[in-house]
Amino acid sequence: MSKLLELDKDTYDNFVKNHKTKSHFLQSYCWGVFSKKEKNLNPYYLGIVNEQEEVVGAALLLQKMLPLGFCYFYVPRGYVIDYKNMDLVQDMTIKIHEFAKKKKAIFVKIDPDVPLHKLDNDGHIQEDAENNYQLVDFLKKIGYRHRGFNKNFESSEPRYTFRLDLTQSMEDIEKNFHPTTRKIIHRGNPFNLVCYKNADAKIEDFYLTMIETAKREQVVYHDLNYYKTFYELLHKNNQADLYVVEANIKELKKLYKDKIDAAQKQLSLLEERETSKSKNKIEELKAQQIKNEKEYQEICKIKDKKIILSSILTAKYGNKVWTVHGGNHTLLRFLNANYFIYYTIIKDAKEEGYEYIDFFGTTGNPTKDNPIYGIHLFKKRLGGEYLEFIGEFDYVIKPFMYFLFQKLVPCYRNIIKKRSKKELNDEVKGNK
Repeated sequence: MSKLLELDKDTYDNFVKNHKTKSHFLQSYCWGVFSKKEKNLNPYYLGIVNEQEEVVGAALLLQKMLPLGFCYFYVPRGYVIDYKNMDLVQDMTIKIHEFAKKKKAIFVKIDPDVPLHKLDNDGHIQEDAENNYQLVDFLKKIGYRHRGFNKNFESSEPRYTFRLDLTQSMEDIEKNFHPTTRKIIHRGNPFNLVCYKNADAKIEDFYLTMIETAKREQVVYHDLNYYKTFYELLHKNNQADLYVVEANIKELKKLYKDKIDAAQKQLSLLEERETSKSKNKIEELKAQQIKNEKEYQEICKIKDKKIILSSILTAKYGNKVWTVHGGNHTLLRFLNANYFIYYTIIKDAKEEGYEYIDFFGTTGNPTKDNPIYGIHLFKKRLGGEYLEFIGEFDYVIKPFMYFLFQKLVPCYRNIIKKRSKKELNDEVKGNK
């Protein structure tokens, strides 16, 4: 007969990290420590042990305390189990229910990163491919309430993502890039951008790009201490890397000046001996010169000697790397620093032996009028598989309290969101 136990760090992490299908940094022991420190959530590291004393399932339960001693639990990315084993899914559910009930929990939320069905890269369902509709139905049958198939970022974690298979050769990975991406990558590093990593990078520089992104996209982000704790805690356990891309303004000015001068010489020579054959080339060069001059003028407006263009905080765990947090400067976007940094991360992840890189979130509504369409398009062009997960499920333990929670919490969160937005706007103004 199986039993539910609290697991020590090594036993827990060894099982989760090495699970064939469900290892996720959001289920790591370290994430529980981070959640306690930064989110004031109490972590419980639980495992299902069979009659042979073998761990066959595990879960990080994050407890959110509520008034009057009540609470709820969130299991980020769901239980670490074989979801094809319905008996195990039910057994885990029963055991977690019993545990949560003793803690006066109102409900337990899970959001497994289990694909709902197979999509092509344009979001069309592949009808003849494997799907997990039966799992969704089974979870509802044993008492879970499905929270629906949201399209954007309404849930606790993204329901859609792109995940790139790193077991391919770099040649095959690059073949699957969009032609525009491939062209930019194969151009090399013509602007002499420098990518700093970990000890050579600064979290404060990373934070500046987050502020720039917030100004441009009007998105909410965390304070500097949140990112510092994320990086320092996870990196200490070899679970995070910090990447920062920098441009040297003096070098850029010289590169552009040389490029403009060289193009002008070529243009002058062609104009001296203009023929019907060279006419198109002259027009192309003139258009290119207009573009070069415009970009050069943008560079000349920058007074700093160096400027941080792009940065990313990754998480690493098990067989995957995730590009969790990132930002880009509003200036000099034509230098394509975002392509440079992602390509660097992909190469590093492959060299370090990881099997997948998850670009951590996109939309399920990839239309041009969607505000995050640009983010979706960029990630899509990196050639990963477009995934849609089965969504969030709540296992309700106290129905009346759950009803109140669902009515009151959205109001409370709207107040917090408005306050956070005001604080964000104040901070953005202070950093202008």
